Amino acid sequence: MTSLLSTPEFWQYLSIPVIAALIGWSTNWLAIKMTFYPLEFIGKPPLLGWQGIIPSKARKMAAISVDATISKIGTVREIFQQIDPKVLATHIVHSVEPRIEEYVDEMMLREYPTFWENLPASARNMVYDRVRKSTPQLVDNLVEDVSDNIEDLLDIKGMVIERLASDKQLLNRIFLECGEVEFRFIVNSGLYFGFLFGLIQMAVWYVYQSWWVLPFFGLLVGWATNWIALNVIFRPLHAHKVGPFRLQGLFLKRQPAVAESFCHIVTHEILTVGNIINAILDGPKGDRARNMVRKHIKPLVDETAGMGKALTQVAFGPTGFATLKNQVGEKAITISQTSFNNPVFEKDRARAVESIMVERMVALSSEEFQDLLRPCFQEDEIKLILVGAFLGFAAGVCQLVFVFGQSVMSFVA
Repeated sequence: MTSLLSTPEFWQYLSIPVIAALIGWSTNWLAIKMTFYPLEFIGKPPLLGWQGIIPSKARKMAAISVDATISKIGTVREIFQQIDPKVLATHIVHSVEPRIEEYVDEMMLREYPTFWENLPASARNMVYDRVRKSTPQLVDNLVEDVSDNIEDLLDIKGMVIERLASDKQLLNRIFLECGEVEFRFIVNSGLYFGFLFGLIQMAVWYVYQSWWVLPFFGLLVGWATNWIALNVIFRPLHAHKVGPFRLQGLFLKRQPAVAESFCHIVTHEILTVGNIINAILDGPKGDRARNMVRKHIKPLVDETAGMGKALTQVAFGPTGFATLKNQVGEKAITISQTSFNNPVFEKDRARAVESIMVERMVALSSEEFQDLLRPCFQEDEIKLILVGAFLGFAAGVCQLVFVFGQSVMSFVA
């Protein structure tokens, strides 16, 4: 045994499965990294350089992700109803009520400073009170109108795609956190499968020492370990009982856990109340939504002017009174977009939406559920396999030259 351990040839042969394991691990690790990084193209486009597959096709990958999940687990109306319009209205009123005097003063001093400063304090207090009393009903009517027309006002698919396409780091996070276990398996499995291939390679090399054996097996390890890992993750699609064992793709087995992870990110960072309100007011139907706000808020000016409306119109002039109504509407739009910066409220509403989304996502079929993660491997998968195969081949050549001290030309000759 001592003489065997001191023989260089023994260590050379022993190095074959070890190197194969390292090839499998490193090529799989590189494949994962190349899928997600770098976020921006590095090099000289279009061919000399690289950008992560997911970031390079951010809009397409975001659309695939939305189609595979959000489009199937909740309609726009269901999501908005889960947020609860009544809760929204109450929150807006509670946010605005303590600052009504501030808002009224700000607007009046900006548009009609002389009139407002010369108005008796009792008259100003009357305006504050009327605004305070009128606000709850006006807000209720506005939120109800938005709720009734939400499917036309909010393009939720477009909203999510725009957010993910513009934030590649967040897009990466969705895939990385949902597939964390699977990505770790892919990298580690390269080590196991590579070692097994190395044992076969060692046996073949022992009986047949042709120059192409080591490079060929290096290529095979670089290609096959990735391919096997992907199939173990997604196949079999449906659970099969084999004795005491339940066989199913690793990702598919974790459907409940993945659903919780995905829905948490989506509801707490994308489909937040603030983002939804901004998407309604600034989206494709933003003009209609803004007009809706103005329509419901403008009567506040008439209500506030009350019996002194004629006097108010004289003081402002016909054009000035119309301007005042418009300014009230614009201020209401601004308040609508800034009333949801409360982290506690956002988190509470996010949980409400998350609960229904998780429930729906867990209920997806295996065919539908796999579409959440599978596309990130399918996009340009051949490039990753070819890179792994090339690196494996190069490692095999290095093994031939530096471990066994041979040259390719000597074998060919």
